[in-house]
Amino acid sequence: MGRRSERLSKNGILASDLAGDGDVIQVVSRAFDILRCFEGHDARLGNLEISNRCGLPRSTVSRLTHTLTRMGRLAYLPADQKYRIGPSAVAMSTSMTRGLQLRNLIRLRLQEVADQIPGTIGFLVPDRFHMVYLEYARADHALGLHSTTGSRIAMGRTAAGHAYTAALDDNVGDALINDIAREVPEDGRVLRSRIEANRQSLRENGYVTATGLFTPHINGIATPMWSPQYQTYVVVTIGLLSSMYDEKRMQDEVAPLLLALSGTIGQMVTNADNGLYNAATDAPPPSINKKTIKAEATNELEAGTRLPLPARSVRAGDGRR
Repeated sequence: MGRRSERLSKNGILASDLAGDGDVIQVVSRAFDILRCFEGHDARLGNLEISNRCGLPRSTVSRLTHTLTRMGRLAYLPADQKYRIGPSAVAMSTSMTRGLQLRNLIRLRLQEVADQIPGTIGFLVPDRFHMVYLEYARADHALGLHSTTGSRIAMGRTAAGHAYTAALDDNVGDALINDIAREVPEDGRVLRSRIEANRQSLRENGYVTATGLFTPHINGIATPMWSPQYQTYVVVTIGLLSSMYDEKRMQDEVAPLLLALSGTIGQMVTNADNGLYNAATDAPPPSINKKTIKAEATNELEAGTRLPLPARSVRAGDGRR
């Protein structure tokens, strides 16, 4: 007899993979088996290595890694032709990585800025139509601002989300906005109406502002940076009371702080991703000197701050063979 033909679902999963054993759905079980292969946050594995570790056929692994990459649970590294844990998986499991030294250092840098201005400072990653706080810091007198680690905020209603979508390749950003519009029409409308202005602001200034979108009482400013680890953009954002900081004051007084902070964190993230920074033995990057940060002048940190890298697609091929 010839080989029985297999029917693919819309996600490329074989119909036989969806079959369950009792109350266990095999495709879900196998997906978690694959994720468990990535024991360390720096683990990089190809389909063959995953197949050997899981004891699954390589064809099954290829279909599942493709799906997990499209969902953001894995990130594909084109140069290595391997995968690592993706931003959505990290966003869902922030408690698993709270002890990482790098995040502790990032939190310290955020707090240094929070001590200078009455706002909430956040370091966020994307998760589908939301941004998720991996770390945050808050001024003691930041009334009305209550974000915490793990908080999810809508892309369409926040400076962080607007900065993230503006950083993407135009076609990728437009496709994401269309997806958001189908799920949350009003958020999609807001993003679509502002995307060109956001892209221009990012090119010219290195940041994006959003006034009164999340709530009429909150204004925000944010800048993205490319993360080799997650193969997408992460975002640093500052939220402030609109009664204290209008858009002009944010641009004059807060933007220099944000760009200096993103330059420091961007260097930390890049070095850690490239294995150049050992949190256990290396000294942390120099802290932000409060005395040298001035709204009316460019300081040394600002001079070394890079504008966001050219936009890259987060829908890159996943390298299946």
